[in-house]
Amino acid sequence: MAVDHYENFPVASLLLPRRLRAPVRNIYRYARSADDIADEGDAEAEERLELLAGYRAALRDIAGQALSLPDGDPRKPVFAPLAETIRQYELPLEPFFDLLSAFEQDVGTTRYDDDGQLRDYCRRSANPVGRIMLHLYGKSGQANLAGSDAICTGLQLTNFWQDVALDWKKNRVYLPQDALRRHKVDEAFIADYTGLAGRMPPDAGGRAYAGDPRTSSWQALMNDQVEQARHLLRSGLPLTRRLPGRIGFELKLVVQGGLRILERMEQLHYDIFFHRPTLEKRDWILLLWRALG
Repeated sequence: MAVDHYENFPVASLLLPRRLRAPVRNIYRYARSADDIADEGDAEAEERLELLAGYRAALRDIAGQALSLPDGDPRKPVFAPLAETIRQYELPLEPFFDLLSAFEQDVGTTRYDDDGQLRDYCRRSANPVGRIMLHLYGKSGQANLAGSDAICTGLQLTNFWQDVALDWKKNRVYLPQDALRRHKVDEAFIADYTGLAGRMPPDAGGRAYAGDPRTSSWQALMNDQVEQARHLLRSGLPLTRRLPGRIGFELKLVVQGGLRILERMEQLHYDIFFHRPTLEKRDWILLLWRALG
């Protein structure tokens, strides 16, 4: 559910009830377009923040039931259907403002001091997606919201650890700085192997990674981060049994997919540079078996 991984948003899912497909598309359009403002193209930070401020103003207008955007305003195709969805399903505005604050943070923040800072970012960038979906389903009790938050943060952390090398190319490091220091891992290690991955075949790169004396410290660091993500995903699993029918089954598949990615990272000895962990056909068979169990 990470803001950089909106392919996980269940927009076109066959398991999503037909009545919710249009509302989810409308919410996705808002999240995707705001994320693109923050992250895509070559605009300067000041321009990105100005555009996001326009999104914030439109959200405030929706909150005051005073949205009125003229034809030709690029926000209108995003906010007119969003306002209708929010009105129809009586959705709270807080998750939408939280998402926006995370996108604004993306413009200027590239490092996180500790777990507290990183979890706060996840609270605003990942958790709102699950909360909005629960409100759409009318299942937004406190226990469900807590389970959803655990799953969404766990999934986002899984995406971060899966994509350390990809994020490095964007000058972003989500690994907490205090964890790097605690395990005596320098960012130079990430830079070195991200660079080598573009020049060496996977087998040769894997041998270089395995023989590097710094690798054991990296593996200890990643093992800690993976265990945190695994704990969050497992703690959210009871939610999948409380949600009825297709949505509960789909959510269980998503959680099992995240857990399987974490397993793949362990099997690769945390070499996410030359062998990015992904789910293959045999993995999906395993996920279906686990989800049905």
